[in-house]
Amino acid sequence: MANPVTLPAGWDCHVHVFDGAGTAPGAHYTPVPRPLAQIESVAQAHGCGHLVLVQPSVYGSDNSLMLQALRAATGRHRGVVVLHGEESDADLDAMHAAGVRGARFNLVSPVGSTLEAVPELLERLVPIVQARGWHLQWYAQPAQLPQIEAWQKACGLPFVLDHLSGLTAAHVDDTAAWDSLRALADAGAWIKLSGWYRLQATAPYGALQPLVRRIAQCFGERIVWGSDWPHTSFAPQALPAYASLWQPVVRALGDAQAQRVREAGARLYA
Repeated sequence: MANPVTLPAGWDCHVHVFDGAGTAPGAHYTPVPRPLAQIESVAQAHGCGHLVLVQPSVYGSDNSLMLQALRAATGRHRGVVVLHGEESDADLDAMHAAGVRGARFNLVSPVGSTLEAVPELLERLVPIVQARGWHLQWYAQPAQLPQIEAWQKACGLPFVLDHLSGLTAAHVDDTAAWDSLRALADAGAWIKLSGWYRLQATAPYGALQPLVRRIAQCFGERIVWGSDWPHTSFAPQALPAYASLWQPVVRALGDAQAQRVREAGARLYA
């Protein structure tokens, strides 16, 4: 019998897969096909043997493509779904078996959730998420952090904040945002270093380094990194180099702490 392949220990905690079809009504872009094998090859070459597949907004709550990819990976990766709250227990258990460990709220994209719709959906999702040991993931703007802080306090679930929680260099002195971030962190929230180009910054993203260092002071070891592959903000033929999206972490935190960030997904997505 052949020896099993040993995967690199690193985690890329924010990627998407696309088949180029079946988008939800009102989708703000048409994805080109980006199968799992593409990002697996790139990520493994850069030390990441494990991926977290995040349901993209353009597919709404139809998670079938992502679940298909997770099942094909036979346990190597994890997933974060978008739910409408009416899923059956059998469907939810099948998601968990495939590797799903979180449910996402998207308060930014045109086909995401509205802030006003969140309380009702939260009421339906909290028991679902709690019963399976999942977390809630939030793609939001800094102005929404006080409300997200209140929701975390009310439901007692672990929260994960996408893309530096939307912070830009302009928020370095935003007291309300940082107060909420500190409260979220103190209550056990995690944050993703990802989506640099979504934060009014350009490569090599030096303007965001002070934010990353301050985030590290708030969140300690509860920080993960994601490439945001396949970078839907860019033309399909002009994607940023994979390594260029990891280096901002190294420059901000140093080699040793950056390596801990890259391996922290093993704890969050166990």
